[in-house]
Amino acid sequence: MGSKNISFDQIPASIRKPGKYFEFNTKLAVRTLPANKQRMLLIGQRTGAGAVAELVPTRVFSDGEAAAAFGQGSIAHLMAKAAIRANQYLDLTIVALDDAGTGVAASGAITMTGPATSSGSLVLYIGAQRVEIGIAKEDTANAIAAALNTELAKYPGLPVTAGVATGTVTLTAKNDGTLGNAIPVSATTTAAGVTATVVTMSGGATDPTLATALATVAAEQYHVISVPFNDATSYAALKAHLDTVSGPMEQRPARAIMGFTGSLGAATTLGGLLNHGRINLAFLRYTAASLSQSLSCELATAYGSVMAFEEDPSRPLNTLELAGIAAPAIGDRLSRTEQEACLNNGVAPLEVGPGEKVQIVRAITTYIVDPQGIPDISLLDTTTIATLDFVRKACRERISLRFPREKLSSRTPGRVRTEILDVLLKLQELEIVEEVEANKDGLIVERDLQDPNRLNAKIPTDVVNGLHVFAGRIDLLL
Repeated sequence: MGSKNISFDQIPASIRKPGKYFEFNTKLAVRTLPANKQRMLLIGQRTGAGAVAELVPTRVFSDGEAAAAFGQGSIAHLMAKAAIRANQYLDLTIVALDDAGTGVAASGAITMTGPATSSGSLVLYIGAQRVEIGIAKEDTANAIAAALNTELAKYPGLPVTAGVATGTVTLTAKNDGTLGNAIPVSATTTAAGVTATVVTMSGGATDPTLATALATVAAEQYHVISVPFNDATSYAALKAHLDTVSGPMEQRPARAIMGFTGSLGAATTLGGLLNHGRINLAFLRYTAASLSQSLSCELATAYGSVMAFEEDPSRPLNTLELAGIAAPAIGDRLSRTEQEACLNNGVAPLEVGPGEKVQIVRAITTYIVDPQGIPDISLLDTTTIATLDFVRKACRERISLRFPREKLSSRTPGRVRTEILDVLLKLQELEIVEEVEANKDGLIVERDLQDPNRLNAKIPTDVVNGLHVFAGRIDLLL
């Protein structure tokens, strides 16, 4: 048996006093793979009623905590509520932004006519929140508007404030900026002689800078990031952040989610502009036909929350429900052809399953072409980049545990290669990678030709793909 050099961390070779000395070596204790718990980050606007200042990362565990921290009905509160409803076990941190100094709040209105010639009711939807009042025969427009305004005051979690004047209820977004323009408002009435005409939310302008919030958390690890904005400045900042923190130098990988609720054409255009293997664009179409609608920021948050629940990086997210997201009207739901268009253009479509539950069709990224503009499916599914992130983490942690203060000799590359191969075999047992034996000859660990203190490794990684398509042919035999 060949001799091996036993090294000690705490017992020096120079001692001369007789004795029996023992130290504890824990470097070999861990033989398993690391855990893969996912932490989620939300970025959204606060209101002045919030107790937590902007740009302060704050862990949140309930709807009530978010309301107190960031203001009821704020974008940050709405996003937190959507996240927790979709995944109650979420490890959630929120970084709030103040409204931009030059921001303008969106506004809208519901104008009544009357008097009522029969009794009935008025149902108002603001987003997915249903508000209803009764209407008595002979109620005037002013009386109906006043009653609606009083009822709206009972819903402090709405993203708007309400006022009333001369048969009209006015709505003003609680946060300045463009997100207020997308707050859906619809109204119906069953009382004869009464109409409720909605002036859609508009006029909101100037959002706060997403890059400011991302810079605040650049040194921390968040695996899933949901953001409320879809503008070019915001997604440029998001791309830059993801490339930096997820790269080989920082190695704090993240995936980001944006939500979109407009037209299919606009969604596919946005997906093409994003074209990033770490950005997911969740899409659910709403038109005026859908009375109950979720906001795009809620959609992004619920989607990200479901992603954060799954700790197996290779397991597809198909059919998982986005609890709390409003199902669109039947006419707004994506057809199979439209879903295929989404999946071929970097858009992750959502569909309505049994029980009117909104669920994921296939969790794809926005990456569709390589830098040359050539179609590229290497990072099509978000599970692919998640799997690569986990393989990197598992290899890095094993090397760190086994070789924290290692000398670099001719023996070292072989020992390092053995540990990496062991990690790959354990990943194969969990069906995270496959074909390790077939590819092991490609696993190379060698000394660098320029830096005498550096080892280089090439690690072939055949990730396990999701089962998304099954095709069968049924042969008729008579």
